[in-house]
Amino acid sequence: MIEVLRVWYNRHFSDPQAVILALMLIFGFALIAFMGNVLTPVIAAVVIAYVLEGVVRRLCNFKVPHVLAVSLVVVSFVVTLLILMLGLSPLISKQLTQFFLEVPGMLTQGQNLLISLPKEYPFISETQIQDIVSHINTELASVGQLVVSRSLSSVVNLFTVLVYMVVVPLLVFFFLKDKDSILNWLSRFLPKEDGLATKVWRDVDKKIGSYIRGKLFEVGVVGIATYIPLKIFDLQYAALLSLFVGLSVIIPYVGAVAVTIPVALIAYFQFGMGSEFFYIMLAYLIIQFLDGNLLVPLLFSEVVNMHPSAIIMSVLVFGGLWGIWGVFFAIPLATLIQAVINAWPEVTA
Repeated sequence: MIEVLRVWYNRHFSDPQAVILALMLIFGFALIAFMGNVLTPVIAAVVIAYVLEGVVRRLCNFKVPHVLAVSLVVVSFVVTLLILMLGLSPLISKQLTQFFLEVPGMLTQGQNLLISLPKEYPFISETQIQDIVSHINTELASVGQLVVSRSLSSVVNLFTVLVYMVVVPLLVFFFLKDKDSILNWLSRFLPKEDGLATKVWRDVDKKIGSYIRGKLFEVGVVGIATYIPLKIFDLQYAALLSLFVGLSVIIPYVGAVAVTIPVALIAYFQFGMGSEFFYIMLAYLIIQFLDGNLLVPLLFSEVVNMHPSAIIMSVLVFGGLWGIWGVFFAIPLATLIQAVINAWPEVTA
């Protein structure tokens, strides 16, 4: 057994670069696992700086001084974010409040529909329907308690958001302004010669940057494209549903399926099984089809080259570990693992 382990170690870790890369990965995952909540503003700032760095580089190509380019990009980003928040927040908040006020009526209508099922379908017993209704009421009671507990901590959450709105832009500014200095400082802890870590970083750097920028673009396009037909048919909560549909693209495959349920339910409760319901669902399905078969291949054809089952498993694993951040970075993290696996044999075999 010891001999087998020794041979395996010599085969895969004989190169110092492999050992360094393994230690870096272990340290990075451990740092996020144990200090993820504390480092949330830092991680957010790194992601935003990563997205904006391309814009800064383009401005510098037009002979704009680096500090001025960074300042213009960060200020433009903050102003755009504030405009979106101030423009969308009142509408989303209004529709969310209206939705919660109308939930009891929707539930009553849904329960009446369930109770009527045994009359139309004799193979469904009333006992089964009563059990389902009782289970739904129990779950709704627990959800109500959760909403109350969340509302009690809203003041703390608001304070946290205000702190992040100040800290994150400052971190983004300094990350962009002093990028070269930060990278030079980090390079002191890495070997000087190129090796496994360098190969993996070059591959992942290109793919992750393109993925994050493409995913943010996809969120905006899908959200706007969904809002237009929902608003044309005057569907209730059009802005709220469009926001959910746009954000759902962050979770590949699973998000599109999950967000279809509220869209279909709200359209049904408002229009019944009339023509408006089918038109709305047809428009929604067309948008999903174009997103999956046109927009995603166009944006991510060279970025994500993984089997759908691997993508779904990465979403489940990293989402379970790190929540919404894990879901958002599931594919970049899976891309990192894939890059390590692809590069490892080339150096250590």
